[in-house]
Amino acid sequence: MSDGKVIVMSGRHPGLPYSKGLRASELMVTGLSPYRSYQIAEEVEDRLKTRRVSAVTRDELDALTAEVLSDMAGERYAINFLRWQEIARLDVPIVVLMGGATGVGKSTIATQLAARLGIVRVVATDSIREVMRAMFSAELMPTIYTSSFDADSALREPPPRTADKVIVGFREQTAAVAVGVHALVERAAVEGTSVVVEGAHITPGFFDLAPYEGRVLGVPVVITVEDEEVHRSHFVARSMDSSSRPFDRYLKGFENIRKVQKYIKSQALSHGVPVIPNYSLDQALAAVIDLVVEKAIDALRTDVRPRHPETQLEEMKR
Repeated sequence: MSDGKVIVMSGRHPGLPYSKGLRASELMVTGLSPYRSYQIAEEVEDRLKTRRVSAVTRDELDALTAEVLSDMAGERYAINFLRWQEIARLDVPIVVLMGGATGVGKSTIATQLAARLGIVRVVATDSIREVMRAMFSAELMPTIYTSSFDADSALREPPPRTADKVIVGFREQTAAVAVGVHALVERAAVEGTSVVVEGAHITPGFFDLAPYEGRVLGVPVVITVEDEEVHRSHFVARSMDSSSRPFDRYLKGFENIRKVQKYIKSQALSHGVPVIPNYSLDQALAAVIDLVVEKAIDALRTDVRPRHPETQLEEMKR
């Protein structure tokens, strides 16, 4: 090997020297932590050096990576890696729609998910609401000027006695913001750019991915925090960040926040949208990644593929 570097060849065109950092970032899509991904990438480099090769194809590098993953992390991660290489064949953008009440960890999971999947656009529905505020006055559309958990304070007319005014206000606000969500999905379809959209307003029943079938790979999911005290503790953590919104306001509206979560979850269950409890960031993130991978694999099942990832893994063991 010249200069101790392994050159990765891509077809007939020379590629770049092997990069542990780049390979580690590609490995994180399997659900491995950044530290563990870098360990795997280092082992791949060591095995390349042991083989004393000056160049490998991309396919050979992927096969070796899957072999190392299987040895060091387990077959599940190796199969996930090979599946993701297959998913690269998709010619439509991935659109992840992540809903959940305030304080369940959506923003953190969405940011980490985008980094793992190589998606550069993450949009919060609160941003959509801010844009709408610049277009519509409080007199014309009062509920968009409130938080998701106190939109009832902006209702023009009292709801029926049998209705919960917190949910009525939330529904009115969500219906308005849903217009912007559809615009984002349409833009992703037209531009072919993947995006993660997150926010309380990503509520099943208020958006329809059917019109975009074949144009985007839509992955709706709802994040929850089932334990009330754990949910409350998320706001305590926020209060320690001076740049975050006041903790007292969340504490005062916590009962309403829990009502909104219950409603969003019920909507998800009734519309067949997966619900992922956020017991820990790593587990929730891995679950969302698995969901995206499974959705993508389902989309590819109608294609003619030379081999399944499981078959590739078995062949490498022989």
